[in-house]
Amino acid sequence: MKLLDLTLPSPDENLALDEALLDEAEAGGRPHETLRIWESPEPLIVVGRSSQVAVEVNLSAAREQGVAIRRRCSGGAAIVAAPKCLMYAAVLSYELHPQLQMLDEAHRFVLGHIRAGLATIGIEADLCGTSDLAILGRKFSGNSLRCKRTHLLYHGTLLCEGYRTEMIAELLGTPPRQPEYRQGRDHRSFVTTLPAELSDVRKAVIAGWPIEGTVGDWPQQRTADLVVERYSQPSWNFDAA
Repeated sequence: MKLLDLTLPSPDENLALDEALLDEAEAGGRPHETLRIWESPEPLIVVGRSSQVAVEVNLSAAREQGVAIRRRCSGGAAIVAAPKCLMYAAVLSYELHPQLQMLDEAHRFVLGHIRAGLATIGIEADLCGTSDLAILGRKFSGNSLRCKRTHLLYHGTLLCEGYRTEMIAELLGTPPRQPEYRQGRDHRSFVTTLPAELSDVRKAVIAGWPIEGTVGDWPQQRTADLVVERYSQPSWNFDAA
């Protein structure tokens, strides 16, 4: 697995790059695994592939605060990326890990690596619901995936010390689907941050994976094409699939 620690200038490019890395792996004809990490320089609402924006997002608050809304290529509900929220994406091979073709195993596999990394800085996280990580029943990480023929993309968030959790309550509505462990709690009482700086969490996440070197050439052209085809288009970002 290669490491790509790269934040691009725009929300469109950052979301496109995750998908471009998956497309690159699919086109390569052999196992090609990458761990990418990045941090949005400003607040950004990211909705799931099938999300209804008007249901999951407080549109008036987003407009008032000037927060962009973009749609990712994977499922799940809306999240708020921002400074102090570490974003990660793992592109993984079915040939190397056949068990990942079962979704429950994919969640356990990836989040097991994240949990192992966090343990290196003394954080004991629990896997809760389908794909959340939590501390003492409060969520700090939401995750989703996109499956293709030979590889999958698994990506998510880790809210670090200093992330302003109030943004979630301000910008997002009540999720249409809630895990049982949430017990009807609102965003303010359900979501928390890790007791660690983003720089330490970044190192911990990397430590949780078998990294062998860094990415040299990343798929710049495919990223640019996806920005034009999808991520810059209102029809992609606001019309549910």
